[in-house]
Amino acid sequence: MKGYRHLFLNNRLFTISGLLSFLFILCFVLKINTLVPKIVFFTFVAFIITDLILLFRASRGVSGERQTPDRLSNGDDNAIGILVQNHYTFKISIRLFDEIPHQFQRRDLEFNFHLPPGEQQLVNYQLKPVKRGEYSFGVVNALVSTPLRLVARRFQWGEPKLVPVYPSFLQMRKYELLAINNRLTEAGVKKIRKIGHNQEFEMIREYVGGDDIRTLNWKATARRSRLMVNQYQDERSQQVYCIIDKGRVMQMPFQGMSLLDYAINASLIISNIAVKKYDKAGLITFSDRIGNMVPASRKNNQIGLILEVLYHQKTSFPESDFSRLHLHIRNKLTQRSLLLLFTNFESLYAMERQLPYLKNLAHRHVLVVVFFENTELKALLDHPAKDIRSVYHKAIAEKFSYEKKMIVGELNRHGIHTILTAPENLTVQTINKYLELKARNLI
Repeated sequence: MKGYRHLFLNNRLFTISGLLSFLFILCFVLKINTLVPKIVFFTFVAFIITDLILLFRASRGVSGERQTPDRLSNGDDNAIGILVQNHYTFKISIRLFDEIPHQFQRRDLEFNFHLPPGEQQLVNYQLKPVKRGEYSFGVVNALVSTPLRLVARRFQWGEPKLVPVYPSFLQMRKYELLAINNRLTEAGVKKIRKIGHNQEFEMIREYVGGDDIRTLNWKATARRSRLMVNQYQDERSQQVYCIIDKGRVMQMPFQGMSLLDYAINASLIISNIAVKKYDKAGLITFSDRIGNMVPASRKNNQIGLILEVLYHQKTSFPESDFSRLHLHIRNKLTQRSLLLLFTNFESLYAMERQLPYLKNLAHRHVLVVVFFENTELKALLDHPAKDIRSVYHKAIAEKFSYEKKMIVGELNRHGIHTILTAPENLTVQTINKYLELKARNLI
């Protein structure tokens, strides 16, 4: 830590030096005795030497540690902490700089605080990545000053560290906890009334006030001499596949993230919800060719396996081949399954080209096509037109918005379920659709 490369001059030093220079010049011009300025100057030099001795006499004046997660969650605020401890015998002033990954494009991450002798302080801040991949953290820099604050000593700690950014596992855990505690409504998930009874019998139990009297088991009631009811449970072990289109239509950005990343985050969350509902979760990715496939299962490491596969997904420039997808699913999926297809159609013509394959998939499985609203067009429609140019732009926006609604209607007409949503609402809308289909006993 020793050496001039760790010595920095504070602004206060330059200010006092400037004042002394002005004082010497003034005395020279006015031909005044310079004894007083000389005394002030040597006193100032003595303070600087004292400041240097106080800062550099201890080899380990300040220590610290960056507390970084082993991986970051894409699209979420991730907590980063820096623990700083003062080993000096006096109070110090600290300017703290962290060398965060260049992907964040932040140059204003500075923390200023005072630290009493022998104490430590945890500095917290948050980073929100919007792209998956490896992020490189540098070292932590601290400029330490004594109460004189004439010079500063630089301390550095921590080694450069690569931290991967994974799909949104923080959101996954949030929805998992809400699902376990039956509090999904707090996240915007609707309560859906079940239609009829599920076919899977669970147990016979004693009647409790509020139970449906249609579930009374009269034979068990006669045998026990008290009211007994049949209890049913959701049908289990249904296959739920998230199918992600990686073609160029999924490269469109929204709030820094691509549509592909929104689809990946939603796929991870809905897969975890499906496993918690005792269904089997699987994954298929495709573009101009079939990418990865994770067979549907609810084994212990299934979500971890899906997470690792999703981490490595990237968009490609070729147009997606739905005929290959249809052929692959027909050959690989023999059991009727719920297919959540994440893609994007910007025009009715684009959807009609793929409609024959979608109809065939819907004939064998329960197909839900998930595609996205153009939020910028929606914002344009909400503003009144002020001139001819804005009228023209608004008319074009109305045309594209109407085509999206026509796509929904055309798909529904062929028995294909749809979700048309803004990217930020994708996860909640997908969970709602999954729970709705289960409530209607369609899966």
